Amino acid sequence: MRAPIFQVDAFTTRRFAGNPAAIIPLPSFLPDEILQAIAAENNLAETAYLVPSNGEYNLRWFTPGTEVPLCGHATLASAAVVMERLEPARTQVVFHSASGPLTVTRNGNGYIMDFPTRPSSPIPTPPALAQAFGATLVEVTENDFNYLALLPDEKTLRSVAPDMPALIRIGKPGFIITAASDDPKIDFVSRYFAPVKGIPEDPVTGSAHCMLAPYWAKRLGKTDFTAFQASPRGGKVLCRLRGDRTELEGECVFYLEGEVEI
Repeated sequence: MRAPIFQVDAFTTRRFAGNPAAIIPLPSFLPDEILQAIAAENNLAETAYLVPSNGEYNLRWFTPGTEVPLCGHATLASAAVVMERLEPARTQVVFHSASGPLTVTRNGNGYIMDFPTRPSSPIPTPPALAQAFGATLVEVTENDFNYLALLPDEKTLRSVAPDMPALIRIGKPGFIITAASDDPKIDFVSRYFAPVKGIPEDPVTGSAHCMLAPYWAKRLGKTDFTAFQASPRGGKVLCRLRGDRTELEGECVFYLEGEVEI
C-alpha cells in the first residue's frame, strides 16, 4: 500500500529549524511492528500516525525506538497537516491519544495546543545525574516522565555535553535541563535528552514544556511564558499554564510532501 507522508518543521517559522516530524495519515492503524519500522526508517525524533474518527482523529506517536504517550511537536505538525492540507477549512481539531483528547486551535499563522500539565516534585540531586551532565545542578525535580535540573545560567546550559550512556543507565525516560534566559524577551531556556527512547537530544519538545511551565510558574510567580529550547536547531514555544492544562503555541513550516510505500 501507499500512504501520504508530510515532513514538517514544528515550533519554527523557517525551514531547517525547530523540530522535524513525519506525519502519515492512514485509514486505520497498521500493526504496531509496522508503525515502529516506519518510524525507524524515517529516523526522526517522531513519526505521527493520523486515523480519522467521527470528524476527529486518533493520533499515535513513535520515536525510532518506541511508542510514546505524548509528543508536542508532532501534534503541532499533525494539526498543520489537517488544517493546511487535509481539511483546509477547519480551524480546530481534536486528537484522541494515549494522553486523552488534545484540542488544537488555529491562531493566525500558528496553533494553540491544549495539553495536560505535568507538575514535578523537588528531590535531592542524584549524584549520577550531576555526573552525567558534568555541571552544577542548582535544583532537581522529577515526575514519572522526566528529571528536570536547573542550571546556574544559560551559558552553562548551552555548553553541557551529557554522557549519553550514563543517562541510559539512569533509566529515566527523559531529562530536561533549564535556566533563566539571557534574553529579556525570553523567560527561560531548556534542552531535552531522551537516549532511552532513541533520541539523544530532541530539538524542540512540547511535552517537556508541560513540566517546565509549572516549574517556572513557582519560580517567577506568573503563568504565561515565552520559552526557547536551545538545541542546535532551536525553537520558540509560547506557554500558558491553566491549572491542570498547559497551552503550548507555535508555528510550522512544511518541508516535504510525498508518499511512502509499505
